[in-house]
Order: sequence, then C-alpha cells, then structure tokens
Amino acid sequence: MLVLTRKKNEMIQIGESIVIKVISTGRGKVKLGIDAPADIRVLRAELAGTLRPSSAGQSADSEQPHACV
Repeated sequence: MLVLTRKKNEMIQIGESIVIKVISTGRGKVKLGIDAPADIRVLRAELAGTLRPSSAGQSADSEQPHACV
C-alpha cells in the first residue's frame, strides 16, 4: 500500500485519467474530490458489495456513476 501525505488542494494522479484532490480536512475527516472517466465506477468501500441490479432489469454496472465524497 502506498501511503501519501497531502495538504488541502493538493492532488494525486492515478494512471492517465484519474485525479484525486484533497478538498478539505478537519475534525478527523478528509473530503476528497475524485475525477475519473464515466466508465470507471467510484464507490466508497462500504457500498462496493451492496449494489444489486434494479427491478427494471438494468444491471448496477450500467448505472451512471455518482460523485463520491
């Protein structure tokens, strides 16, 4: 695991197309902004195993990704 220290407004780039920016810090929390292509799903770890296909027959993989903070 790579461990980095970043300050507010500093960024981390992953590959050619994913950027993570520290938006704010405080009270034991960090707010991150994640810029990734629409075909890359970005989920909080606690949600990654909970998604199920919708009742309309559309799979969870075909849903539009949502901003994750």
